[in-house]
Amino acid sequence: MDAQGAVYGLFFEPIDAPESDSDARRQLDDYFAGQRTVFDLKLVTHGPPMHEAVWKMLIEIPYGETATYGDLALRLGDATLARAVGQACAKNPIPIIIPCHRVIGSNGSLTGFGGGIEVKRELLRREASQKSLF
Repeated sequence: MDAQGAVYGLFFEPIDAPESDSDARRQLDDYFAGQRTVFDLKLVTHGPPMHEAVWKMLIEIPYGETATYGDLALRLGDATLARAVGQACAKNPIPIIIPCHRVIGSNGSLTGFGGGIEVKRELLRREASQKSLF
């Protein structure tokens, strides 16, 4: 988090930082406990305009649902941008909160995720099973 309390990054690898009792941590704990489907956090991202546009679209993908790279490319106005969408997902600085794990291949395959495909599969499985409870 920055000095104003905005989230600017989420890391899968341990970092040398003290435990935090931040709102972001509480909301992530709630998400993993199946008690949160939407994050309410101030986010700060810094990327090329294309990446920023994709990250904003990722936030709009509802909990428990998926979109394809091609779907997002079409929303950008150019079906040939599917690979660029994938690159933007790969550069997502705040995974889970900006839910790039909800983007899948056009054939339904799970492709790419900073935390690994098994983590992506588990996040999608968890969301699909929890969705029916809300």
